[in-house]
Amino acid sequence: MPDEFWVRIFEMVPSELREVLEYTLRHNTWRKKETINLIASENAMSPLALSAYVTDMMHRYAEGKPFKRYYQGTRYVDEVEVRAAKILGELLNNALVDPRPISGTTANASVFRVLGGCGSKAVIAPVQAGAHVSHTKFGTLGALCIEHIEMPYDPENLNVDVDKAVKLIEQIKPSFAVLGGSVYLFPHPVREIAEAIHSVGGKLVYDAAHVLGLIVGKRWRNPLDYGADVMTASTHKTFPGPQGGIVATRDEKLYKSIGKAIFPYFVSNHHLHRLPALAVTAIEMKYFGEAYADQVVRNAKALAEALAAEGFKVLGEHLGYTRSHQVVLDVRPQGGGAKAAKMLEEANIIVNKNLLPYDPPDAIKDPSGLRLGVQEMTRYGMREDNMKDIARFMKRVLIDKEDARKIAREVAEYRKEFLEVKYCFDVNTIKDNKLYLLF
Repeated sequence: MPDEFWVRIFEMVPSELREVLEYTLRHNTWRKKETINLIASENAMSPLALSAYVTDMMHRYAEGKPFKRYYQGTRYVDEVEVRAAKILGELLNNALVDPRPISGTTANASVFRVLGGCGSKAVIAPVQAGAHVSHTKFGTLGALCIEHIEMPYDPENLNVDVDKAVKLIEQIKPSFAVLGGSVYLFPHPVREIAEAIHSVGGKLVYDAAHVLGLIVGKRWRNPLDYGADVMTASTHKTFPGPQGGIVATRDEKLYKSIGKAIFPYFVSNHHLHRLPALAVTAIEMKYFGEAYADQVVRNAKALAEALAAEGFKVLGEHLGYTRSHQVVLDVRPQGGGAKAAKMLEEANIIVNKNLLPYDPPDAIKDPSGLRLGVQEMTRYGMREDNMKDIARFMKRVLIDKEDARKIAREVAEYRKEFLEVKYCFDVNTIKDNKLYLLF
């Protein structure tokens, strides 16, 4: 909105409200217009999806399933939810999709609750290979009293050790296995683990929180095509929608059981304004998803190569660095993950510190690494040459030790060329064609 609007607002409201609004406006300006955001778990909705998000649905309740609600007044919500699930199901090759989980972790909890009771066992991808905290005894598995057992790790391939994992599964006969996660550069061995877990009567869960957009964009294998029984995901990482989660499966019986766990066990009202924004994003991914996902993967590889050329230690060099949206750095020579992340933030480059495969678990507060993700900057139009510029900015901060404030100003100026979300419908064109938004 124009500056004069906010000037008038500030003149009319109490000081404590002015402070809240000012911090919110400062955040919006800084994060959306002045920084290079490389957080691997974030993204930006399109203007059309954002318009669909800010609707009256955010005030309403709709417990239960569409057309079987415990509240009246949901006739249009029901239609939107059904359509969002249908479109996502089509994008995932005829999957049954439940969009009610309000996060990827909630989706995981609902699935884990159905597949394993208290006292059962689950084998998970090793933490070094990307397991999310919700997969572990420290998170959702622990809350559900399910024993977590890590599959062996292959440090050479930065992945699950398939042969040893198969033997482990055959030995302990877990209720389910979990692949996917929050830090992984290369696809996990879905087919091999699916065959092993099925041989002992268990199920395979694939947490696609980070790679849903790459799956939809056909640049990452769809785990349901390779033997996974159920897939969970977030809808706001490489998939550029509103914050939330989904569950997808092709097993109708399992779909119904998980649906009964989502509500009432883990979700009451499921934040209804997510649904139209989710549907809009899914439709945009139908038309633009392949070009977007292709550029994400190209950018990630370009960033990894550029960082290596600038003198950084980038994990996975012998494997081609990455096949996902992520790049992982070992920044011990630059003072460690916590220090490096803080220095970059002062220069308007946003990343997160992260444990590396050889870090001990208690190093979580000051790990050796940084996790980078290129998906949001790709959405704003950056390409391979821009990744080289980002690598140079990072070198100047972390290796050359230039003044972060000076670089922050340069980054803010650089970002001015990348303020418009790409790979989506052009709202201005829609308006020009008289297809006005109704929000």
